[in-house]
Amino acid sequence: MKKGLIHWFKYASPASFYPLAGRIIPWAAVIAVLLFAVGLYMSLFVAPMDYKQGEGYRIIFIHVPAAWMSMFIYVVMVFWAIIGLAVNTRLSAMMAQALAPTGAMFTFLALWTGAFWGKPMWGTWWVWDARLTSELILLFLYIGYIALRGSIDDNRRADRASGILLLVGAVNIPIIHYSVKWWNTLHQGSSVSFQQGSSMSSIMLYGMLIMALACWAYTIAVVMVRVRSVILQREKDTKWVKNLAEIQS
Repeated sequence: MKKGLIHWFKYASPASFYPLAGRIIPWAAVIAVLLFAVGLYMSLFVAPMDYKQGEGYRIIFIHVPAAWMSMFIYVVMVFWAIIGLAVNTRLSAMMAQALAPTGAMFTFLALWTGAFWGKPMWGTWWVWDARLTSELILLFLYIGYIALRGSIDDNRRADRASGILLLVGAVNIPIIHYSVKWWNTLHQGSSVSFQQGSSMSSIMLYGMLIMALACWAYTIAVVMVRVRSVILQREKDTKWVKNLAEIQS
């Protein structure tokens, strides 16, 4: 058991994690493409029309997984920030840095698709609803994190400052999740719940879950590509990166 833990702990080193990330990328990319193909086919052609919202409801197959990922990625970034601040591991901050652009992209996608869904359903592109406003704040947190990192030249100081920002912003995640319960909001409640199950038909639920898994696989592939770039940039003066550059040249 102890030897197994030591085996996995070696990947906390950027030099050890770099080749592992390279092996993960093609698998995650292929899985993402296959899941997106199946999920989009089920969402657009197999799932029945909603009797209340008509065909316009199909945007939720993009909107809901994007909203889930926007929160999940931030939670993962907070996890890496805690590890980095507590143990001072270089790879933790690199992982958080690599996750941020993808988290911001999913947050923007959730807001954008939500606006397209809201126009025909609510009659307006935007309302200052608790769920929408807190999701917008999440986008600002992602942008603020990226801007803060970019404004500090020293990587160690940037890691610490941006990590603290992530911890402070974590309070927004439960606000997003529970906003429809805590306040009288225009945004509808969750269609999928661990306590109450799903109010959707099974084919709609399967399509949405497959799209969510596709977003997970996409995130893994993209983040692994990005973290490899971050590792090379931040470890450029180390011997192993110099040796790698010589081999590739």
